[in-house]
Amino acid sequence: MKELGVLTAVSGAWEAPVVGALERSRSGVAVVRRCVDLADLLAAAAAGQARAVLLSADLRRLDAEALSRLEIAGLAVVGMAPADDVGQAARLRALGVAHVVAADAPAHEIVDAVVTAVAELEDRLASGHTGTSDPVGALDRTPGLDGDGPAPDPEGGQGRLVAVWGPTGAPGRTTVAVTLAAELAALDREVLLVDADTYGASVAQVLGVLDEAPGVAAACRAASAGTLDRMLLARLAPAVSPGLRVLTGIGRAARWPELGAAGLEVLWQVARGVADWTVVDCGFALERDEELVYDTVAPRRNAATLTALAAADVVLAVGAADPVGLQRLVRGLDDLAETSPGSVPRVVVTRVRGSAVGSSPRRRIVEALGRYAGVENPVLVPDDREACDAALLAGRTLAEHAPSSPARLALAELAADLDGVPPATRASRRPRLTRRRRGARR
Repeated sequence: MKELGVLTAVSGAWEAPVVGALERSRSGVAVVRRCVDLADLLAAAAAGQARAVLLSADLRRLDAEALSRLEIAGLAVVGMAPADDVGQAARLRALGVAHVVAADAPAHEIVDAVVTAVAELEDRLASGHTGTSDPVGALDRTPGLDGDGPAPDPEGGQGRLVAVWGPTGAPGRTTVAVTLAAELAALDREVLLVDADTYGASVAQVLGVLDEAPGVAAACRAASAGTLDRMLLARLAPAVSPGLRVLTGIGRAARWPELGAAGLEVLWQVARGVADWTVVDCGFALERDEELVYDTVAPRRNAATLTALAAADVVLAVGAADPVGLQRLVRGLDDLAETSPGSVPRVVVTRVRGSAVGSSPRRRIVEALGRYAGVENPVLVPDDREACDAALLAGRTLAEHAPSSPARLALAELAADLDGVPPATRASRRPRLTRRRRGARR
């Protein structure tokens, strides 16, 4: 039988006994390299020297991105932690390590964990799934640990995620995302609004909140380190009005590498446990850099948008109601279909007005989208430039500043539709008061 090669990256006094136990076991599992640090481990993984890795929770700079790189390289990961240290085992599971064994476990338990992890990874790769198998630590398979202490808390919840996307230009993505989030909160729902536009984040400015420390970057750092939970995410996302929390975006586009794919995937799952609805304001770009296709460990420029679209329960595709905006929307829908082949987006057209498309603008837009993009029943948002400008100047939502605005009413109808509010009861529901909490305004 061909030996199953294993890399080790175990810190402290446990490393030598573990290697010795495996060498004496004659189990078909052989240590092919003893790595001294994370950089050495990643280099050995990229060289294809093994099929699995044994690593300890205290390995310096170990995070979700590093684990994702190991899995992309085809290595199954088995974590090791002292039997009396539940915290280290919990950290490994929070990072997505499904198999954790005690550092002093018998060789046969270590071998069993390695063989099982390799088999599971091969099954995932065969099915086309990559990435950490359990990024929020929902699995609790810890051979050799006594199980004392609290079990890991699965941070994923039942909340739903809406990705608000639109093609290049200014079709109104942020206005739709902010207004939709506020309207869902008005329906007595807990809502988390996330600014994931890595090209031009603006949610903080639109709502008039301070953004010296981008909440989304801090959340991704915590997610990559395995420390993001519901309580921390709630602290990073301050409430700007009853039921509405905001995770501010990066102020400079150059900071996009801080939003890594592995951390974002954890963030989306934890967000479902914090809010009934998570509304993500996405960037316009959907490109997967062709040069990066062959560099599996390089950071992805558009990871924030692509992971949000992949995780979304609902995708809103936003376009502007003018000849240029509609053409970009039609082409963008084709790109979106290639990026998310299983998704059927809800189309939202903003700033609907006769001066841009001619008489009977609603009929013309519906006919054009049906003919050129096969879109049925788009959501049409009337142009109300005066109300939108005034709300932006005041740093308030349309519901707060202009509750009778036609644009606000159209998006309130969309929010009620997404939330499943029966049409017959929508008019009778009293929206939740939207007065901001002290300290939320700039």
